[in-house]
Amino acid sequence: MSPYQGEQDGVSAGGKWTMFESENKMTGGKKVRFELLAENYFREDRNYKPRVELICEDNKLKMAAFNPGERVSPNRPGFWGQPQLEVEVRIDDYHSSKGWNWAQGGRFLSMDKGTVRGAMGAEVFNVALPTRSGRQIAEFMPDGLDVDLVRKSCDLTPKKPSKD
Repeated sequence: MSPYQGEQDGVSAGGKWTMFESENKMTGGKKVRFELLAENYFREDRNYKPRVELICEDNKLKMAAFNPGERVSPNRPGFWGQPQLEVEVRIDDYHSSKGWNWAQGGRFLSMDKGTVRGAMGAEVFNVALPTRSGRQIAEFMPDGLDVDLVRKSCDLTPKKPSKD
């Protein structure tokens, strides 16, 4: 079931992904949210799994968010000085460090589009980040996503990350 008012209950988007749909009450625009829950919990909250959310409006990706389920603190400035948290990302056999923008007081991190596209076609997607309890890893199983559904709803397609 959806935790958001006005959003329909979720339906499978393939694999372990769930899709939620709603309509903007003022514009009548279509809003679609894809959610992928982690396979594990972080130590601080055994009732809330970290999650990835893709939020699309009017057939375009509006935001991709990683929600760790606990407040995190920024550990570096971004290019424009905005607070960021440096995370480590694993997409199958690709590993990288990313600076994701800290959003809504640390409630979630804004993911880069390249990581999202890589995760869409991956079998393994992990995110390691520093938390109050030390370094923790959110483990996701993103395979099975109906990529045609995401393409139609968000104009987004999978792309393997480059090792260069």
